[in-house]
This record gives sequence, C-alpha cells and structure tokens, in this order.
Amino acid sequence: MKSKIPDNIVFSEENGYNANTLAYPTNVGAPAIKIDDIVDWKNKGVRNVNKEFESKFNELKVQYEKLMQEYEWNEIVYNSKFSFEPAIGEIYHLYLREDGTNFLSLIHPENWNKEHIGSFKLNSNKKWIHLDSKQDIYFE
Repeated sequence: MKSKIPDNIVFSEENGYNANTLAYPTNVGAPAIKIDDIVDWKNKGVRNVNKEFESKFNELKVQYEKLMQEYEWNEIVYNSKFSFEPAIGEIYHLYLREDGTNFLSLIHPENWNKEHIGSFKLNSNKKWIHLDSKQDIYFE
C-alpha cells in the first residue's frame, strides 16, 4: 500500500508532523549537513602536545644530568681522604696525590703546587656543591 505522505515531509505515526521539534533540518531548502573535517585539527593538536612533551622531556633530561653530576662530585669528595670534620659553609679544595688518591684541604690552589681537581662548599644538607673556578662564593 502506497503512503499518501510525500517523501520530503517528516511524519511519524507516534508524533505526526514533527519537523519543528527535531534537532536537525528536514526540508530540502535547509543547509546541507556536513561532517567536519577534524583530521587537520587533530594533527595540529598532536603536534602541539608532542612539542610540549619534548620540551618537558628535555628539561627533565637536563635536570637529570645535573643531578647525576652532583651525585658524582659528592661520591668523589666523600671518598677522598681528609682527617677533619668539614664545616658547613666553608670552601674546601680537592687535590690529586702522586699515588692517584684524592684528598680534601683548606689550602687554596694558588697557595699550593698540587694538582687541583675542584673547589667545593658543604651545604647544610651535607651535600658538596662544586664551585665554578670563576667564582669564590656559591649561593644556593
């Protein structure tokens, strides 16, 4: 049995003519429904997020390398020979003996003709801070 309702009319048995209650356009003159092309939007989002991750990874990598360097310097200083209790805030100098062992001293490298490895300052956490040769004081 052929329906008497034209194809371009919205009608249902339960609701009758209900085109005005639908969330989408139903007549022939309505704008076409298009699916947005979100591939470009997704690609831009992925690129931006990947840049952020890469930047954060590089920051963490630099921090890790700095931490490992601090750890290695502390290992060297704590394994060196010294027969005194270092005072917090004092600057000490690490030297190499002729037998290949390291020793810690208060004597500044300019006042002594020994092979100087580095200068260090003991902080309140008992961590040795390696001082740059261009600076005499380290602020933490």
